[in-house]
Amino acid sequence: LCCECGQCHLLLDNHLYNFQDEVDDELICHICLQPLLQPMDTPCGHTYCFKCLENFMQEYNFCPMDRKKLSFQQCHKSSLLVRNLLDKLVVLCPFKAECQQTMQRCELEAHLQNRCPGFKKYKSELQRKKNPVSKGKEDPPAKLETNTPKDPEVPSGGSSLVAESSAAAVVSLGTAEPGLVNPAFEETEEGESLIQKCNYRTSLVAETTTVEIHREDPEEELGMRIVGGKDTPLGNIVVQEVLRDSVIAADGRIAPGDHILEVNGVNISSVTHCHAVSFLRHPGPVLHLMVLQEKGFSNKTAQQDSSGANREVIHVTLIKRDRAEPLGIKLIRKTDEAGIFILDLLEGGLAAKNGKLSRNDRVLSINGQDLRQGTPEAAAQIIQTTESRVNFVILRQPGVQLSDPVEDSSTSNNSSSSSSSNGGSPVHHRRRLEQTHYRRKSTYQKGYVSHEKTVAIKKEPKESLGITIGGGRDNKNKLPIYVTSVQPIGCLFRDGRIKRGDVLLSINGIDLTHLNYYEAVSALKSNAASHSVVLKALEILSLNSTESSQDIKEPGFSWSPLWITWLGLPSYLHCCQDIILTKGNLESWGFSIVGGFEESKGNQPFFIKTIVPGTPAFRDRKLKCGDEIVAVNGVPAIGMSNSELIPMLKEQRNKVTLTVVSWPGSLV
Repeated sequence: LCCECGQCHLLLDNHLYNFQDEVDDELICHICLQPLLQPMDTPCGHTYCFKCLENFMQEYNFCPMDRKKLSFQQCHKSSLLVRNLLDKLVVLCPFKAECQQTMQRCELEAHLQNRCPGFKKYKSELQRKKNPVSKGKEDPPAKLETNTPKDPEVPSGGSSLVAESSAAAVVSLGTAEPGLVNPAFEETEEGESLIQKCNYRTSLVAETTTVEIHREDPEEELGMRIVGGKDTPLGNIVVQEVLRDSVIAADGRIAPGDHILEVNGVNISSVTHCHAVSFLRHPGPVLHLMVLQEKGFSNKTAQQDSSGANREVIHVTLIKRDRAEPLGIKLIRKTDEAGIFILDLLEGGLAAKNGKLSRNDRVLSINGQDLRQGTPEAAAQIIQTTESRVNFVILRQPGVQLSDPVEDSSTSNNSSSSSSSNGGSPVHHRRRLEQTHYRRKSTYQKGYVSHEKTVAIKKEPKESLGITIGGGRDNKNKLPIYVTSVQPIGCLFRDGRIKRGDVLLSINGIDLTHLNYYEAVSALKSNAASHSVVLKALEILSLNSTESSQDIKEPGFSWSPLWITWLGLPSYLHCCQDIILTKGNLESWGFSIVGGFEESKGNQPFFIKTIVPGTPAFRDRKLKCGDEIVAVNGVPAIGMSNSELIPMLKEQRNKVTLTVVSWPGSLV
C-alpha cells in the first residue's frame, strides 16, 4: 500500500483518494477523470495532473483538449490558489473497517502515519511478515494444489528437464555443463515449430537457471507481463514483457521470452493461466524462479562465448535527480560485434562520479530491457524516459579495447538532437513508421464467453458516471475501451450493473469501439451531462465457475485485465497489425509457433511461443510472445493446421508480412 494515500497503485501512477463529495468539474483532470494532483497549466488554458500530462507528452505533441501544439516545457505549475483548493478537498480514510474519519486531502498522509488505527495495523502485519517471531519458523507460503506431480529432481551434474507440458521437445546435449538443453527446431509431436530455412542444421541452445528475487516490500509487484498456461495452446508460462523500474528490471536476469518453469519449488509448467498468476503474485520477501532461457543457435553462441571465459556480469544502478539529468555516457555500436559498448564517460558526469562503469563495457540491458542486439538510440531512449533509477547490466572483459570503426553512437543526454551522432540507425527509423491496423474474424473463445448488456440510467445532470477507464485504439495493443474501476460515488456504482473489466461499446448511441482513450473520455464526459444515459457494454465471463480471472486479487497489485480474458473478446473488437520481417538467405526467421487445427481440438489460433535471440524476429522487436498470427502475406491462417502453415512460412525467402493480434500479458 502507498504510505501517502493508503491505497494500491503502481509506483509511477497518481495517488488514489475516496472523496466524500462530488468534486467540481473544474477541478477534474480531463486525462484521468480524477481530481487534479500536482496540477499543471498549459499555455492554451487547460489544467492536468503532472503525471498524466507528462505521460501524454511522451507520445504526443498537442494538448489533449484542443489539440493545439504543445511541449511539456511550456507548461507550468498551477497557481497557489488552485493547489490550495485541491488540497482542501475532503477525503475518507481508506481503512473503513477500522477508521471512519474524514479530513482534507493534504492531511491524509499525516493521518495515516500518526493517527490511523487501520494503517497502524497494516504496518504491524507487514513488519511481522518481514521479521517472523522467534517461537518457530514462519509457515511456508500457501501453495495452490495441482494434480500435476513435480518434475523429478536432476543431479547437479546433469541437464535440467523441461516439464512434459512444454511444447518444445527437449533433449540433453550430453555435455558436462549443467543446465543446457537443446530444443528440436523442427515440428515436434506437441505441435511447436521453429521457423527456420537454412541450408545447414544448427542447434538451438537453451539454458535452465534459477533466479532469486528479493523484495523489500513482500507485496511489491514483480513488474512483468506473462502469457500462456495449460488452458491455452502455449502450454508453458512465458514472459511477454518486463516493465521499466520494476523489481524484475532491477535484477536484470529475466527477459521477454523466458519460460517460467517453477515458482518457489512448485512446478507451474502444467497449470492454468489464472493459477500461474496467483503463484507469481503470492507475497514474500524472496522469490525463487526456475526459468528456461533461449540462448540462440549454437554456432553463433560458441563463437561469441569462446573468448568470454574471463568475462563477468556486473549490475550498476545510477540515480538521477530528475528525468532531464544526463548520465554522461557515450555509447557506440561496433561493426564486427553485435550490441552496445561504452566508449567514454564524460568527466564530472553522473556515471563518472559513480565510478562503477568503465570504458569498453558491453551493455546487456537497461532497466530490464534486453539490449544484447540493441542500438545506442534504443538505450538512450530508455535512459531519457526514466525518472530516477537507471539499472545497467553490463559484461566486462579486462584488457579488451574497442575497435576504431563504429556504426553509430549515442549519449544519454535528454535531447533528441544528441540521440545519435550519425543520424541514427536505419532500424531505429523504420520502427517509427505507422503500422496498418484492421479488424478480422475469429471464432476462438476458449474458456470465456462474452455477454452484451444494455444499461439505461436516470440521473441528475451534474452527477458523474463514477468510472475510470483504460484502453483505447491509441494504446500500443489497440485495446477497446474497458472499465478499470467503479467509484463508490456516481450513478453507475448505485446502479450496480456496470462492473470492472466490462468493455464499453457505446454511450447514448455513440460508438466507442473505434475511439482512442482521449476521444472516449470526451464522449463519456459530454454524454454524462444529460438526464439519462444508455450504455452498451460487454461482460466477459469465465466458463469455469471455480476460476474467475476477473476476481484474482492480491494486496499491493493494481488491477488490470488478465491476458486470457482478452482471448474471449468477440472478433469484431480485434485490431490487427502487419509486421514485416526481412532476413538473409541463410538466416532463420527466429520464432516458434503453436496452435492450428487439430482433429481432437478443432480450430485453435496460432500463437508465437518463442523468439530466438540474434534472429530477425528478435532484432525487429515488434513481435512478442503470445501474439496471435492471423494471416501470412495476406492469406488467413484460420482453419490451417500446423503442418500447412509451417511450409508457407519456410517458402518466404527474404521477406514476410505477418498479420497479428497482440494482447497485453497479465501483470504480476
